[in-house]
Amino acid sequence: MSHQTPLGSSMPQANCLDLWREKNDQLVRQAKVAQDLDLSLRRQQLAQDALEGLRGLLHSLQGLSAAVLVLPLELTVICNFTTLKASLAQGFTEDQAQDIQRGLERVLETQKQLGPRLERGLTGLWNSVLHASTVLPQLLPALHHLAGLQAALWLSTDHLGDLTLLLQTLNGSQSGASEDLLLLLKSWSPPAKESDDPLTLQDAQGLRNVLLTAFAYRQGLQELITGSLPRALSSLHEAASGLCPRPVLVQVYTALGTCLRKMALSIPPSSEVPHFLIEVELLLPQPDPASPLHCGTLSQVRHLLASRCLQMGRTEHAAEHYLDLLALLLDGSEPKFSPPPCSSGLCMPEIFLEAAAALIQTGRAQDALTVCEELLRRTSSLLPKMPQLWKNARKGTKESPHYPPWVSATYLLQGQAWVQLGVPKQAISEFSRCLELLFRVTPKDKEQGPAFNCEQGCTSDETLQQLRAAALISRGLAWVASGQDTKALQDFLLSVQVCPGNGDASFHLLQTLRRLDRRDEATALWRRLEAQTELLQENATWSLPLYLETCLSWIRPPDRETLLKEYRTFLLEPCDL
Repeated sequence: MSHQTPLGSSMPQANCLDLWREKNDQLVRQAKVAQDLDLSLRRQQLAQDALEGLRGLLHSLQGLSAAVLVLPLELTVICNFTTLKASLAQGFTEDQAQDIQRGLERVLETQKQLGPRLERGLTGLWNSVLHASTVLPQLLPALHHLAGLQAALWLSTDHLGDLTLLLQTLNGSQSGASEDLLLLLKSWSPPAKESDDPLTLQDAQGLRNVLLTAFAYRQGLQELITGSLPRALSSLHEAASGLCPRPVLVQVYTALGTCLRKMALSIPPSSEVPHFLIEVELLLPQPDPASPLHCGTLSQVRHLLASRCLQMGRTEHAAEHYLDLLALLLDGSEPKFSPPPCSSGLCMPEIFLEAAAALIQTGRAQDALTVCEELLRRTSSLLPKMPQLWKNARKGTKESPHYPPWVSATYLLQGQAWVQLGVPKQAISEFSRCLELLFRVTPKDKEQGPAFNCEQGCTSDETLQQLRAAALISRGLAWVASGQDTKALQDFLLSVQVCPGNGDASFHLLQTLRRLDRRDEATALWRRLEAQTELLQENATWSLPLYLETCLSWIRPPDRETLLKEYRTFLLEPCDL
């Protein structure tokens, strides 16, 4: 119908214009909905449908003779089509360059200016169009938008000379103007959008900001390579302050660090500074352990590397780093086992425990048992003194109250290693030894004072509670693996009692009640869990030792919401009579 609209009839054209604009806005909204979807296949399909819709709309618009009244919308549709196509293809293609060129030609058609100027190529075409826009100010916002896409295409294909000329023209620069692309991008100020303008997927101002960040980063890297360090530093700072997604920001800061290091190394030491008995360093405090300037020992650095690998799931690297660390610490004399200090010092038993956890995590259960046996060999002599140690600790004496959690945690990890080796009977024995020791421990006095306020919380009430829960759940799961659900039920019930905030225990209890067909108890627990799920997640914010966090991750049930939905179906089914 639009193809038959008389060009001299303004009213039908205006009506069609409203329909075309409405179609553009609807497709833009569809593309934005697709962008927010989590499901990749559905997102891809919606975006592809929107792209095809924009393609069809553009063909309808360009099937008519070019008209000044329609051109703002037509150019906007070209911009939306090009933006979405580049996003889906993750780059620009020759087709998109042709779409942009066709839009420019349509502008010149309205001014009867097609002809010799086209011989000057795309740069000459842009120059002609932007000069024509001085008599067509209503096209200026859409032309700046299209210019932003042209700039992105030229930047991605390294046509920096063409890009410079385009920006000079956009800025209204005369001959002899600055050729500094970064300065030209900063100076470019696209016209603001009006509230009644057609919707866009990414406006000219957004494109300008992305261009500025991308070029600043590219230029900073190039200057870094060529050795123009002060300029590289300035460009990289500009990029870091722009619209950087997280992966790019990591690269920018890496380049900044490299630049600063090179600048530091390039400064020659001054031979004119006199030597004094009282030097500057003498008057400076030692860096705080929390300061980025603090240089730890080799063992502290290795421990930091190992623990970060374990936290990030790089378990094989973590296991090797922990073994290297233990070899470093055990080389020579035996290390003294002492409470973890409140600073960044290392706690030897916890390093053993973290190493064992990393080995189990990577499937090396036998090696984990070896590490645990070595830890027990070094701490077993302390076991007879446990009650007295706790008694003294609560009185504020210097003897350490930290040993019981270390030893019981060692039994816990040995049990997990036996589980991995497929020996549930031995695993149950280790879990039982762990629990026997843990239930002899009295939580530390909350009024002990700062002497026992360890930053790592090795013997905090929360840690002891979670250790007990972990051991009970682990033993319960071992009973389940052995087909003894009744004994498992007792451990899961006890774990809920000793650590009410541990949601894992409640979910394992629910599964066991279901297997034992204790429907009424399971229904009551299910209702409580549905009401408390959010609260349990909010409360699970304790700061626990890394080895314990790792161990708890092994006994965590799968997605809780899915389990609750499954139980809803099961528990609400009518009972068989």
